[in-house]
Amino acid sequence: MELLKKVLLLSLFFVLSSCGGDKEKVTIVKEKDIELQMIDAFKEGYEALEDGDVFFAAKKFNEAELLYPQSTWAPKASLMAAYAWYSQNYYYDAVFELNRFIETYPNDKNIPYAHFLLGMCYYENIIDERKDLEPLIRAKKKFEFIMEEYPDTDFALDASFKIGLIEDIMAAKEMYIGRHYIKKGKWIPAINRFKIVLKDYDTTIFVEEALHRLVEIHYKIGLTEEANKYASLLGYNYQSSKWYKESYRVFNKNYQVKIKNEKKKSRNFIIRKFKSLFD
Repeated sequence: MELLKKVLLLSLFFVLSSCGGDKEKVTIVKEKDIELQMIDAFKEGYEALEDGDVFFAAKKFNEAELLYPQSTWAPKASLMAAYAWYSQNYYYDAVFELNRFIETYPNDKNIPYAHFLLGMCYYENIIDERKDLEPLIRAKKKFEFIMEEYPDTDFALDASFKIGLIEDIMAAKEMYIGRHYIKKGKWIPAINRFKIVLKDYDTTIFVEEALHRLVEIHYKIGLTEEANKYASLLGYNYQSSKWYKESYRVFNKNYQVKIKNEKKKSRNFIIRKFKSLFD
């Protein structure tokens, strides 16, 4: 209701303003009439949104915008229409409204919010790692844009968090495909998928399993030296992991675990150091 109070306050300001001249009075009366119509449409849209009728709400917010496009409340009405669609998961309509808002009001102070809401529309279209990657990619790009263009906003902080979650999902996608290739006996495509996890998603929880799968596959196809390399990396960084134990079992008693006494380095640094192995 706070937003509605501001609209009503703005209306009161115009009503109480006085100007001279007959022509100016006619113009003011017309503006007041349009302003009141805009307020009524905005009010109806707001009430419909509270009642959950997003179709009527969006219609009324669009009507308010068209009634008084030169008003400072026109972009607010446009953004409210987009939010109405988003609030009930009508992402296609919300994306359309948000793109129109960004194109129509590029200098509006709420542009960062519009970009963030657009990113959320893509983000909330993500189902799981088995589905289409397009929403993931679009959401990631939009959140990266927010971090670059609006780094000092709260939206940038939340965008950074969302990017981390997206990378987890994208890594899970690679793992899912890699496991599928293992089942089909397609060793090279499987290896490539697990290497992608190590190269591009080295901060996710899937690094340990990806290393184990590389141990498993290389040992299976007779590349024991390569299997040892990945097992050593897994043991050096994740010795207490269940995936390290699984890799130990791959070698049975023929594989001896080397215990390093030197201080353990940062996991991320070690992974980055080994990225050259995958080029």
